[in-house]
Amino acid sequence: MRRDLGLDAGALALLGDWLAGLVRGDLGRSWVSGTEVLPSVLTGLGVSLTLMGASLLVALLVAAALCAPALVRGARGRVSGGGGAVAAMLAAVPEFLLATVLLIVVGVWCGWLPTSGWQGPVHLVLPALAMGIPAGGIVGRLVDDALPAVFGERWAGLWRASGVTNGRIAGAALRRALPALVPQLGLVAVGLTGGAVAVETVFAVPGLGRTALGAAKSQDLPLLQGSVLALLALGLAAGALAHLVRRRLLGPGLKDAALSLPAPVVAEPTRLRRAVPVLLGAVLAAAIGWGLLGDPYRVDTAGRLTVPSLAHPLGTDALGRDILARLGHGAAATVGVAVAVCVVSFLFALALGFLPNVSTGAADIANALPPVIVGILVAAVLGPGTAGASLAVALVSWPPLAAHAAALVLETRAAAYLTAQRAIGAPPLWILTRHILPAVAGPVARHAVLRLPGIALALASLGFLGLGAQPPAPEWGLMLDESRLYVERAPWAALAPAAALALLAGLAVSLSTAGLRTRRSTGP
Repeated sequence: MRRDLGLDAGALALLGDWLAGLVRGDLGRSWVSGTEVLPSVLTGLGVSLTLMGASLLVALLVAAALCAPALVRGARGRVSGGGGAVAAMLAAVPEFLLATVLLIVVGVWCGWLPTSGWQGPVHLVLPALAMGIPAGGIVGRLVDDALPAVFGERWAGLWRASGVTNGRIAGAALRRALPALVPQLGLVAVGLTGGAVAVETVFAVPGLGRTALGAAKSQDLPLLQGSVLALLALGLAAGALAHLVRRRLLGPGLKDAALSLPAPVVAEPTRLRRAVPVLLGAVLAAAIGWGLLGDPYRVDTAGRLTVPSLAHPLGTDALGRDILARLGHGAAATVGVAVAVCVVSFLFALALGFLPNVSTGAADIANALPPVIVGILVAAVLGPGTAGASLAVALVSWPPLAAHAAALVLETRAAAYLTAQRAIGAPPLWILTRHILPAVAGPVARHAVLRLPGIALALASLGFLGLGAQPPAPEWGLMLDESRLYVERAPWAALAPAAALALLAGLAVSLSTAGLRTRRSTGP
């Protein structure tokens, strides 16, 4: 068998033969089916690109709806956020759970749309909604976070005083905020292609992510190599296009150091924003504390999938285990590991943000790989477990943060007032610590907090595939996956961990903005 597959020549010879064939446009033959790899990769890539386009359209529509209140209020001179909390909740919705709910409610119960297959545009709707709504939450939150500072710039006040219409002010503010966020759109687009494994599986969509996962599971190395290569090429192409669009939006301001930074904001306490994280934290802590009183491993087959009651406030799962107890005991594994991965990704991305020429290409490549594929590769080296899953998710979690940091660093360094600081002899360390780092760290930290629930879910997804947390561990994402097959009969089994992730997202975002109200400052 090793001789038939060409493995007896060694890894280097096998890789050399594959690279030589790649130059000729030959990706080899599948070890499983014996067919040419290139047609399968091109077919999967075409399906994934179509699905990516539809999902990106949904994401942009969702983001526009979330940012509309901030644009309207900002154009009228009331600088405040719009749909930040709602965006965080949407970003925390698990894609595969949303896909399952849409399949059951819209496809099965109502019969409005097909539930599987790939025969026409109508089959695009449900997968695009499942992927585009969480992505739109991420994009909408980033834009909503950037708009208040943009509306606080002096030009906005001058335009309002000069009688410029609110529509033109809103359009100019959106264009001013876009350059730092365009790289994120490229990363989101690639992530929609490579990270759609779960959605493609639920709806039986023959996309590239599902092809790569199937090849990895069956150890079909040629097909896996071709799929990963296509994902990497797509990541580099999307990244290059995003950076080109960003430079066109900035125009000569970046090169001529003529950009003006958003006006600083002054923090003022507000009771409402202080109360929101307290309320969310109290609800989450109460649920976790109550759940810790129960036994998450006690199996009662006679009471499987029971409805919520006094004995089981959140019901039971398919094995009769108490859902509330599993929710409480799984908080440490779910939230603790996700926070650690989030902090490491933030620090690494912040450091790479000051090396934009180095981080750009690396971020595009890393972002093109789905966590599932990276998890399989890491597990092959380290073996399955929480450590390997954490490393895999950390390896693919930093690119959006690094791209965000690099864009902000470039714009900050090009600010006109920093040129004046250098002219009067301000030392580089002073400029770095007092101007550049504060302007970059805050937005990137809020971005990292927004991705915390997604990191927790990615860790759980790897656990479900046998690469991370193992059953019967009471882990939130694992609970979601285990309840997916019974969501029609016992929806409470899936809603409990999903609601916990949504509360975690709301708590994280509200903590990042608690006690702050932005208003325009009078000086730089």
